[in-house]
Order: sequence, then C-alpha cells, then structure tokens
Amino acid sequence: MPSLQVNFAGIKSPNPFWLASAPPTNSGYQIMKAFDAGWGGAVWKTLGVPIVNVSSRYGSVNYRDTRMMGFNNIELISDRPLKDNLREITEVKKRFPDHAVIASLMVQSRKEWHQIVQDVTNAGADGIELNFGCPHGMCERGMGSAVGQEPEVLKTIVGWVMEVATIPVITKLTPNITDITQPAIAAAEAGSDAISLINTIQSIVGVDIDDFVPYPKVGGLSTNGGYCGPAVKPIALNMLKNCAQHPGVNIPISGIGGIENWRDAVEFMLLGASTVQVCTAVMHYGFGIIREMVAGLENYMEEKGFASVEDFVGKAVPKVVHWEDLNLRYKVVASIDANKCIGCQLCYTACEDGAHQAIGLAVAPDRKPHIIEENCVGCNLCSLVCPVENCITMQRLDDGSATESWKQRTDANMIPTTFDDSRAGGLHHTLPDPGEALKVIKPKHYGIR
Repeated sequence: MPSLQVNFAGIKSPNPFWLASAPPTNSGYQIMKAFDAGWGGAVWKTLGVPIVNVSSRYGSVNYRDTRMMGFNNIELISDRPLKDNLREITEVKKRFPDHAVIASLMVQSRKEWHQIVQDVTNAGADGIELNFGCPHGMCERGMGSAVGQEPEVLKTIVGWVMEVATIPVITKLTPNITDITQPAIAAAEAGSDAISLINTIQSIVGVDIDDFVPYPKVGGLSTNGGYCGPAVKPIALNMLKNCAQHPGVNIPISGIGGIENWRDAVEFMLLGASTVQVCTAVMHYGFGIIREMVAGLENYMEEKGFASVEDFVGKAVPKVVHWEDLNLRYKVVASIDANKCIGCQLCYTACEDGAHQAIGLAVAPDRKPHIIEENCVGCNLCSLVCPVENCITMQRLDDGSATESWKQRTDANMIPTTFDDSRAGGLHHTLPDPGEALKVIKPKHYGIR
C-alpha cells in the first residue's frame, strides 16, 4: 500500500489534502470535523484584527446543468476574536496531534507581524501562511493582494516574519499579477520556506439585467470579489507550472485552485505541488469528498507503482516547453468511427464555422460527417465537441523519425520573413470560394460527396 504521508517544508500530515484558508476553516469545530472525516491538514481562516462582513457575500457562475462552475466571494478575514481562534488551535492540536494546522495571517505593521506569529506558534500551529492574495476589501486597506502585487513590499514583510518565526512559513501568492514568479522569487529570497498558489482572481461574476446591480448584491450595490472553483483550475495550473519551473523559486509549493477530486489533485502534483488545498468543493459538497479523494489517490499510486507522493511530484514539469520548442513535424488528423456516430453534426458545424472546413457531410438520408483529410490540421476541435466518447479520435500520421521546431527553423533561417512567403503554413488547404458562404442553397455544397 503506498504511503500518502507528506512532509511539506517541515510540516507533516497524514495525506497531502489540506483545507484552504476560507469559511470551511473558520472554527475549531469545523476543522475537527474535517480531520475526523480524513483531511490531512487545514489552513485556518485568516487571522488578524477582526472585521465586519457584509450580507450577501457570494455569487456564482453556472454553466448548463453545472452549479457553481465558478464561485465568487466578497467575504473577508476572520471576524472572530483572536483569543478564541488561538484557544481553538490549541484544542485541535491536542485532539489531532498528527494533522497539520497552519495559521493564515494578515496584519500590517512589523510589530503586529511579530506578535501574531508568536501568538499562533505558542498556540501550537505547525506552520504559518502569509495571506498576500485576498483581492477585495483587505487590499483596499493595504493588505492582501496589495502586498502580493508588490514583490519588494512582499519581500520586506516576509523578512519581518522570518525574524521571529520558529515554525515553517508559507507565502500565499495572488494571481492578480502579470508574472507570478516575481513575488514567488521575492518570497524565496526573503527566506520563506514554501509558497502556496493561487489565491482568488479579482472578478465580477454577473449583472442582474433587470435592476442593473452586479452579483452579489449588497443593498443595491456590489463590488469585485475573489473568483475560485473549477473554472480557475487551468489558470492555477499554469501559474503553478511557472513557479515550479523557475530556478529562482526552488521551494516547496502548495497548490490551490479548482480542485474537486483526486484527479485534479494529481494534476497539481504532477506540475509541482507537494500538497493541495481545497475550498470551493467543500463549500459545495461538504467535508465528505475527502473519502473519494484519498481512495482515488491511493489507487492511482498503486497502479503507477508510486510508493510515496514525492515519487510523482513535478513529473510533468519537464514536459511543458516553450511553443518554439514543439515539433512541427508531428502530424495528427481526425478519424470518425461511423459505428459510434449519432449524426448530430456538431463536429461538422464546429469545423465548418470555427476551424478549417475539414469535415464534409454525406448525402441524404443519414448525412453523417466524414473527414476531408487533406484539409485536416489536427486541431482537435471536432473530438472536443463530439458528445460520444471515442467517436472522434486523433490518429498520428508521421512515423516519429523527424523532429523540427520553430526554434530550429529560426536558427536555420527557414521561417517566413515576408507576407507572401512560400515557407508559411496554410498554403495547401482547399478552401471554398468566399462567395459560397452567401448562397442560401448550395447545389454543390463544399465537402458533400
């Protein structure tokens, strides 16, 4: 049986699944309930000078029958007295000594940072997470993402913390920045033991088109909030990869952003995360999702022969290169399994109007699609829109013996340099005459055989 135990920058936990700092970690009651369900760690809801929240606080983006594909919140840090949170941290550690309890912190002055770091350490926290990511409310007070967007300021504050910290320090980064590696490097240079990313993305999720107020509504007004949930996962994975690849970072990373199941978690780990933090999925489905996550990860590791989580952390990082390093000789084309095709013609429409006119329709009565191979560029759009599993697959045509990248062509002076250069792509596709698009009835419709 593989081991799920992790040691993240000196913070040990029975598995890599942590709760992110958020409403699910607002109290000792919730965190004990989560640990009892199987979560390995929890980042306590951010502590600082208590705030006053508004009502309402949440908004969401629904897509077709998927609720909360994206989730938006304008909730701030803990509104509970610090002494209550410190007492509960101590209680949780007494009941669950082997689970990771990380205190998320956000204050302003050097003196406040020194004091609160010592307070949570004395309470028994295993680590500290510096919240430099909150994109609403707190940033207007000079904290949160206002710090995360200024690498030099971030570096200074991390330095303040490291002056007194005796437990591991994690710096949480904001995605609301052009290059997330810059604050990541600053955190590493200041001595942070690890980083976590991403925090929420500044957003407005929608507008009521009847009363003209964006969501969530607060007395006829609204404000931008922090976006999270499944919709942000691709952004989080890319920023995670950027930090994992950068030699100036080179410290452990805790991955956050749209993680709902064990497969999501594995993807984050393959791109460099040693632990993962979950928030929105718990707010949607409850703490019980951890059972499937733990079982799924164990099964995956067993199937792949991984003895520990560290065996596969970062394995996908070397596979991400610059576009100029991709093989231009690699060639795939679409293939349609006629026996599986239901004749919905989604692939035809997508390719005809949105891609390369490489799919035609057979004559009546079935009018099933077929690939026009000489026009197929292997873009993969048709297989993505097809509702039938494995009906459209991408078949490789090259034999793998030739490799040539844009960079190699550039070095050999073989790239297009003029507007009509014969070395450009797209010169050999058969395209309809533009006038064909204006014919309501097409006696000889392009691609029909």
